[in-house]
Amino acid sequence: CMIDEFSASDGDIFPYRFKKYDLGKLIGKRTWGGVVGIRGTLPLLDGGFLNKPEFSRYGAKGEGWIMEGHGVDPDIVVDNDPAQEFAGIDAQLNKAIEVILEELKTKEESLPPVPPWPIKK
Repeated sequence: CMIDEFSASDGDIFPYRFKKYDLGKLIGKRTWGGVVGIRGTLPLLDGGFLNKPEFSRYGAKGEGWIMEGHGVDPDIVVDNDPAQEFAGIDAQLNKAIEVILEELKTKEESLPPVPPWPIKK
């Protein structure tokens, strides 16, 4: 799972769960750490609007407000050099491809069996 400092909100939550359930390596830079959610907006008289933070995630074992303000740390830290990116070289993507190809050599996964089709009447 590729992450960087511009990953926020669901871009924080997805890699957090990806890591928690040991689905693979996180590659890149620590995510932004902004996961407090909003639900709709409040209209203002001048035509503007206000978003108010309403909910977030906290740890089931007392870890506090997980992700918020810190983000998710990668397993493998890789920073993209802007000049290299401009030249078409993406160090994070290249590292992710390298890691995946290596894991494909040693890690075997199988798909779960397909359940019986539902009978609809």
